[in-house]
Parts: sequence; structure tokens; C-alpha cells
Amino acid sequence: MKSLKYMTMRVFVLALVLTFIPLSGVFAKNAKYVFLFIGDGMGMPQRIAAEQYTGKKLLMNSFPAQGITTTHAADRFITGSAASATAMASGTKTNIGVIGMDPALRPVKTLAELAKEKGMKVGIVSSVSIDHATPAAFYAHVPRRSQYYDIDVAIANSGFDYFGGGGLKDVTNKKNNSKNYVGNAMDLIKKNGYKVVTDKAEFMALNAADGKVLAYNNWLQDGKALPYDMDKRSRDISLKEFTAKGIELLDNDKGFFMMVEAGKIDWACHANDATASIKDTLVFDDAISEAYEFYKKHPAETLIVVTGDHECGGLTLGYAGTKYATNFDVLGKQNLSFQKFTDEVLGKFKQGSDKSFNAMKPIITQHFGLTFEGNGPLALQAHEIKALKGAFDRSMKGEQEKSKNPETYVLYGGYEPLSVSITHILNQKAGLAWTSYKHTGVPVATSAVGVSAGLFNGYYDNVDIAKKTMDIMGIDEKIHYAEKSPINDVTFAAVN
Repeated sequence: MKSLKYMTMRVFVLALVLTFIPLSGVFAKNAKYVFLFIGDGMGMPQRIAAEQYTGKKLLMNSFPAQGITTTHAADRFITGSAASATAMASGTKTNIGVIGMDPALRPVKTLAELAKEKGMKVGIVSSVSIDHATPAAFYAHVPRRSQYYDIDVAIANSGFDYFGGGGLKDVTNKKNNSKNYVGNAMDLIKKNGYKVVTDKAEFMALNAADGKVLAYNNWLQDGKALPYDMDKRSRDISLKEFTAKGIELLDNDKGFFMMVEAGKIDWACHANDATASIKDTLVFDDAISEAYEFYKKHPAETLIVVTGDHECGGLTLGYAGTKYATNFDVLGKQNLSFQKFTDEVLGKFKQGSDKSFNAMKPIITQHFGLTFEGNGPLALQAHEIKALKGAFDRSMKGEQEKSKNPETYVLYGGYEPLSVSITHILNQKAGLAWTSYKHTGVPVATSAVGVSAGLFNGYYDNVDIAKKTMDIMGIDEKIHYAEKSPINDVTFAAVN
């Protein structure tokens, strides 16, 4: 009887402890600082490829909560970034190409907007243009993701505290896809109190006294995006630095919400460039480490969630030609992305006097390590040289391999034939292969650490990322509809 009494008392005391001491935030509610990291195109193969390349576990893969997340859109099994980001931002499924609205084109409030309503500061960071689909889904409400001008105006009107990363695609409505032109969007952004910064030294000197900030890198490589990490110069601002500065500027007594997207993982996978994808996944993990250092100082108040919007490219960790063998080390011989090779190296070559395949051979060896003679893991076989020669001829003729030709589309995906053929062969020698130049429908991994992180264990849909985060922020776990549509044009057009 005495023993039973003693056990009952212990259970009672343990219950009190669990009620009043939240065990370093594991069971605590209402996170004060919330980070949502989205690796665009980052499925499980992209994560594991990065680990195998370095031989080290990614920080995101070490988080205590690990879940599997489905990604389908309302109207298509294989999703796009607009639909997927809208689901994660607001908790509603929507159609392909729709930003911040449900399938009936009713605008929905986002995690970022709900955080702002709570008095929290808000930051949006992306390695692609800051008006691209994923970042836009946290502050804009338009039926077509291509409405870049309307999205740029939404930045000005958002009231958010920090935007960082890539630039803006259409501040003057040059694409003429808005019926609500209100003047140059960049002028409106400045008029609404944003300090606009592009110089790295000026960026690094920013502090909380500067108020609202829109910062983007001086060199925007392609599509108003940051350069691939492997192409980055010392004077460029990295995703890690944009994240660190965001934490510095947003930190305050009322807390903050910050979304950080690594958008060029997706772009590299569309082009089937495994090395560029891996390098951008690694710098994404470095950006997460900035949030993790903040979390270690505020473990009972911080939540970090890391996920992907979808997998891209159908990356497989294994290739028929290498059977069970892998050799990720060979990827280290590639010293520039497919984009830089296409724009700068191949572009310059086409202007030269010797445009022969023999003249191109040492250039391929210099930048990708593939050798045309001898033995070893990077030695090209006769059939591989033949494939490169065929792609080279197409590139030199200036042929654009688009999806209208199913035969050449499977070979080149609409990219520069030589560039994509080189990365295909290098990737295959590493033991990697691709099945697509588009997104795939496989689930993605979601990882979490911090306040109530355990909610992100298990198997769930991407809408649940928004709803679980709302719950942890002390916001009703539901779809929050805006009172009125912020736009007049509600026609819908599906886009990829």
C-alpha cells in the first residue's frame, strides 16, 4: 500500500513538471520566433546526395522531428511552386499557378500576414527573385504567378519588415499583365518606407535603426536570381548572409516570422545539374545553421521547420551504367554551373575563330574533369563522346530543343544541348541519374526542432505545415479568408 502511494505521488509530481516546465520547449505552445525554410525542388534524393557528396550529415537531417509530406495541388497530382507554397503558407490547396488564393480565387491570409497581425516582425528571403512563386505566396494574392507587377506592388503594400535575396522581375508592368497599374513598383516600395540596398558592404552595415529593408544582390545571374553558390564571387551576398542579417533586423520583444527559400536547388534540378543542386543544398543548410544558432539561445521560444515544396528532376541515387557503384567525388571536378558554362564559356566559344569539337574538348575537361583519353573514373567512353559530339553540333547550330520535338526534349529538356549532355554524363559517372526536367509527385521530407516540433513527425500533407505552424504560433488552426479580394482581375490561367 505504501509503495502504491509512493508511485501515485511520483506520477502526480511528474504531471506537475510536464505542466509547468516545457522541457526546453518541446511541449511548449506559442512560439515567439518562427522560421520556415523551403528548399524548392528539394526532395529526399537531393538531401541525401548532398550528404554523400560531403560525407557529413546535413543539419536539417539531424533535427529531432522528421516527417513525410505529400505535395499534390488541387487540380494536378504533380504540383507547382505556386500551389505548393500557397498550401504551406495558408493551409489551403489551390490550383496550379495560383498565389495566395483558394481554387475559387478567394484570397487567404498567410502565416506571414497572420504573424504581422499578431504584432510580430516578418521577413521573406529567397535565392531567386523575391517576387517568384514561393516567396510571393506569403504576401501576394493573384490568380496567376506571372503577374509580377502586381506581386511587386504587393511587396510595397505588405508592411513586412525585411525582404532579401533576388531582385524584382517587372516593376514597370512591361509585360502588361496587370489591369491595376499604379506607377513604378520600386518607387512605391521606397515611398512606403523601404530602404533599398544592393551593395554588400552597405548590406552588412544594416541595423534595426534602418527600418524596413528590401535588399538584393548586385549581380543577378538569371531570372533576377542570386548566382548559383558555386558561381558566387566574394562580393556577392549569400543566402546564409541574407538569413543572418534577417535575424539581426527582425529580432525584437514581440517575436518574428521568417520564410527562407533556396529556389535555385529547383532550377539546377530542372536542368539536371546535380553538382549545382548539391552546392545550393549545402548553402541552404548553412543558412539553416544561422537559425539554429539563434534557436540555441532561445530554445523554449523558437520553432524551425525545414521542408521542400516538391521534388524536381526525378533524381535517382543510382544509375544503370554503374550498377551498385557510386562515386560522388567526381562531381567535385565541376567548377561552374550549367548556367555559367552556357552563358559565359560556351557563349564566348561561339564567338571565337576555332569552333571545332576538338577545340571544345580541353574546355570540357577544364570545367567538368571529363577526359577524352586514358582510363579512370572520368574517362569518356566512345558512346559518351559520340553523344557529346552530337549535342555540340546542335549547340553550335543554335538549335533550341523545345518540347515540341519529343525525341530531342527527352535528350535535352529545352536546355543548351551541350551543357545538359555534359552534366548528364558527369552525373552518371557519379552514379546519379534523372527521369525528368520537371517536378515529380514523390513526397518530400519535413524536419523540425524547437517549440512543439514533435507535431511535425509522421505522414501528412503540405497544408498541415501551415496548420501545425498556426497552432504553435497561437493562431486558430484553420484557413483564414481575407475580407475582400485585393485585386480586380480574377480570371484564372494555369501556368507551370
